[in-house]
This record gives sequence, structure tokens and C-alpha cells, in this order.
Amino acid sequence: MSFTDILKLVAAIVVCEMAGVVGAVFSAPAIREWYVNLAKPKFSPPKWVFAPVWTALYAIMGIAAFLVWQTGWANFDVRFALGIFIGQLVLNIFWSYLFFGLKSPLAAFVEIILLWLAIFATVVNFSKISMTAAWLLAPYLAWVSFAAVLNFNIWQLNHGQAKTNL
Repeated sequence: MSFTDILKLVAAIVVCEMAGVVGAVFSAPAIREWYVNLAKPKFSPPKWVFAPVWTALYAIMGIAAFLVWQTGWANFDVRFALGIFIGQLVLNIFWSYLFFGLKSPLAAFVEIILLWLAIFATVVNFSKISMTAAWLLAPYLAWVSFAAVLNFNIWQLNHGQAKTNL
């Protein structure tokens, strides 16, 4: 791998990890003050699970984006696929804002459906360029699927409470 490729790989991973950092700006205070008091389904993982899972997923997402990027920016399909990828990354951040920042599980649930569709579109477009990149996004799509179910259940369990901003 060339030095330029290493820089691209690092840049792709850092951009993805920064999405997590931005999301944490909304999440961290709300987890301590709001999320802990919500009713959650029995299948809800302990709160300590989320940070390592998301950190790993963002790194894998960065690797997938790099694999597509390295095939050549001049290729329209590459630019299009990475554009969708950036779009889903923005939606990923926006979910944190809606759920934790606005404390609105309902709005976040509606948005996570859009996020899931954007991730799926990314997988489809990545698969045209690199099957490895597409498959690397499978854990992310699975985790967001789980998060959508969790989000929906949290909304259902708490929708009568005024403090949830629904």
C-alpha cells in the first residue's frame, strides 16, 4: 500500500470516527440525565456496550469507504457511492441529535428508517465497486436494524411520558 493510500485510509477512518464524536456531543449528557431514566425493553444492552460497538463500526465504515475511494475518484460511480455514504453518515449524526439532543424517540425512529435505507443504498452502490466494501457494511446495517427495533420499543414504552418530547 502506498503512502497516499495509507493517508486516504486514515482520513476515511477519522472522518467516520468524527461522526461518532459529533454524535457523542448530543448523546453523552442525555445518557446520564435522561436515557438512564427511560423504560427500556429487556433486550436493551447495557449502556457501556454502545461506545465500543460504535467505535468499531465507524472504523469498519472508514475502511469500506477507503476501499471504494481507492478505486479512483475520477470514476462517477465512486463519487456517487461515496456521496451516498456521506449522506448516511450525516443521517447517523442526525439520529443522535433527534434521540438524545431533542429527546424525541419518535422523531429518531422515523429518521432511523431513512438512515437504514441510506445505508442499504450505500451497500448496493459499494457492491458495484467493491464487494468487500459492501460486506464490511453488513455489521453496521445489522446494528442499525437492531437500533431501530430498540428505538421503536423505547418510544412505545415511554410515549406517555411528557419528558420524552414525543
